[in-house]
Amino acid sequence: MDKVQEFEAHQDYIRGVAIHETLPLLLSSSDDMTIKLWDWEKGWSNTMVFDGHVNYVMNVVFNPKDPNTFASSSLDRTIKVWNRSSYQCNFTLEGHQAGVNCVEYYPGGDKPYLISGSDDRTVKIWDYQTKACVTTLTQHQGNVTAVLFFPDRPFIVTGSEDESLCIWHLHTYRLEQSLDYCLHRVWTLSARSGSNKLAIGCDKGTVVIRVGKEVPVFSMDNNGKILFANNHEVIQMNARGNISEAGYGEKITLASKEMTTCEQVPKRLSHNSTGQYVCVLSEEEYTIHTTLAWRNQCFGPAVDFAWGTEPKTFAILQEDNTIKFFKNFKEVHAITDFEGQADKIFGGSMLGVRSDRIVFYDWKTFLPIRTICGHVKSVTWNDSGELVCLASESRFYVLRFHKDLVEEVLNAGTPISEEGILEAFTPINEVEDRSRQTTWVGDCLIYVSRTNRLNYYMGGEIFNLAVLERPMYLLGYLPKENRILLTDKGRNMVSYQLCQSVIDFESAVVRGDLQLAAETYLPKIPDDQKDKVAQFLDSQGHKELALKVATEDEHIFTLALGLHKLDVARKVANSKMKWKLIGDLAIQHADFTLAAEALEKGEDYNGLLLLYSSTGDQEGLKQVVEMASSKNRHNVAFTASYMLGDLKKCVNLLCETGRIPEAGIFARSYIPEMVPEVVTKWKRSLGSSKYAEAIADPVEFPNLFPVIGKLFEKKEEEVAPEPVAEPEPEPVKEPEPEPVKQPEPEPEPVKQAEPEPEPEPVREPEPEPEPEPVKAAEPEPEPEPEKQPEPEPAPAAEEEPVVVSKPPDTSELDDLFGSDEDD
Repeated sequence: MDKVQEFEAHQDYIRGVAIHETLPLLLSSSDDMTIKLWDWEKGWSNTMVFDGHVNYVMNVVFNPKDPNTFASSSLDRTIKVWNRSSYQCNFTLEGHQAGVNCVEYYPGGDKPYLISGSDDRTVKIWDYQTKACVTTLTQHQGNVTAVLFFPDRPFIVTGSEDESLCIWHLHTYRLEQSLDYCLHRVWTLSARSGSNKLAIGCDKGTVVIRVGKEVPVFSMDNNGKILFANNHEVIQMNARGNISEAGYGEKITLASKEMTTCEQVPKRLSHNSTGQYVCVLSEEEYTIHTTLAWRNQCFGPAVDFAWGTEPKTFAILQEDNTIKFFKNFKEVHAITDFEGQADKIFGGSMLGVRSDRIVFYDWKTFLPIRTICGHVKSVTWNDSGELVCLASESRFYVLRFHKDLVEEVLNAGTPISEEGILEAFTPINEVEDRSRQTTWVGDCLIYVSRTNRLNYYMGGEIFNLAVLERPMYLLGYLPKENRILLTDKGRNMVSYQLCQSVIDFESAVVRGDLQLAAETYLPKIPDDQKDKVAQFLDSQGHKELALKVATEDEHIFTLALGLHKLDVARKVANSKMKWKLIGDLAIQHADFTLAAEALEKGEDYNGLLLLYSSTGDQEGLKQVVEMASSKNRHNVAFTASYMLGDLKKCVNLLCETGRIPEAGIFARSYIPEMVPEVVTKWKRSLGSSKYAEAIADPVEFPNLFPVIGKLFEKKEEEVAPEPVAEPEPEPVKEPEPEPVKQPEPEPEPVKQAEPEPEPEPVREPEPEPEPEPVKAAEPEPEPEPEKQPEPEPAPAAEEEPVVVSKPPDTSELDDLFGSDEDD
């Protein structure tokens, strides 16, 4: 914020300023006892100086109804009214016994009032036309420093140096509330039109509060005629036939007509059941008018009002806790002994009287029918009188009223207990949702929640119609237009569609009359509303009927799966997930043909693998290998290839996916002839590193692979063209066992053959053969031949020629591949 201008305006402290609403003018008042008028379009020049007060001028304010006049208050105990074109004041108001600190004009057009606050601790209201004091308000215990007529609300607000804030009623001048926010002295008050917020400036801070409820006063009859109260004025609008072209949630503009001006500000408007009469309830009285000519039909003192089900039947609650019943606009009964302090009454099929509990009275016998404990915020009956909604602060309850049972008890003359007839109401449902306003359409409860959602309740279920952008209030429902009307506090109206045929259909379903619903109401429902009806039927458990009604593919698919109708589900399946669900369900029903089709379209290769492997379908497994490989589902392709016995395919898949070490291990275990090929790829992938050199190829080092090495040796023998390679290994293997077999018939030469060195170096690591030469030195020859003829050493001699030399350390390779002994 930038500073526009700074200049010296007065010779002493400035106490107040006022800005003109339309002109570039500003008034200032000062302790120099003058008032000055400034024009900022002329360089903030001083155009007028007003002298007349003989003490500090504490406040100055323009008249909102006549911007050419203004008022000032001074410590000389006077209030002066001026014209901005004259140096002399128009008149002076005197009456305070001490200095006047503040003054304010009434903004409404019905009262020519001024209000002033003084150091004599009083607040005075003046009629500046008659120049008389209307009333004096006395409550404060200190100097009154701030006064305010609250705009759009029938309240007066005053603040004082006693740290209190008082709220008075504009018409009765009764003190409504006294507040203290412990911020010390109150110095200023501010409010604006169109809001119920009040700003309070104190010594130690500022507080903003809400005064009254920010709820518009309105009423709409069944024909779409709407009445609004704007302060003292009552205006009428007609929505019937004017909203059919409005879009969903779009603002509606309706022509308005002023009906009347009330002496007191209406706090509630209420049409009767036929719309012929309307009640205007103010703070202390009620007045019943005809809606066409607006003629007064009945009036009287009351603090609350409620219509009955008959056109000319109503009840009122008076300030002395008396409840009076009227028929044909004449009093027929009065309840003067109501227990507790009644603060509100509710109309409908029965009269509800609220205190710390709610008591329902019969309109004919005036007897208490049922008492329900708990605080109830509102009571709403449907047109038939069978259902009632009791709303509290945190939830609402739906009850069924048994009218026939109550009439039987009343006709029988059975005494009624203090709690009333217990069977009169049956609870149907409890909904944990805070409702701002409710209305019934048949058996459908429409309400606006505190979270700004337009919902409706039917058959125990909540359905959302719209999410509102701002707080809205429910005007009502027009059945011919199939629209719900809502308004905000600024009388900005919108509409949302809810078909009457849908409500009738759902009501019939809730009552259990499915035949009537299907034959009478269902054909009347528009196609764009059938999905909502199908969702309702689904929630009520009528899935077969819901499937017939539904038009949305998603809902049809869900219902078809729930009913196991796979032929219907496959017609609307349009995603992989849906085909997978169909495939799983088809397997459960043993429909393997449909399962295979659905799993293939859903690309569920795991499911196809399970299906074909369980049924032994090799052709199907081959298709799985191809499809899974094309979609990079290598794990499924590997498993299917293994089941088919295509081990080469398994090795190739491992190599293609970079799993060459695993391919080597797999080949060594299942298909050894592919080991050299895999080893070559393995070394190539490692490059020229020590790890690549450490990997042994069974072709190059068959001695390191005693089991699979022979396979490659035989292959070399078959492939080699020279026959010389064949006898070479035979003499190496044959001559060595022959000398062992020769000494067998003669035991003595065997002793001579023991010192041969060839077998001994092989057994050197074994400690057991060493004691044998010690035994050979013993003189007893007979026991030794018994130990020597053992044939076991002969086979050991056959294995020895396999190891040509001492093998190198292959512990690292054994860790990588696994040892041959494991094989």
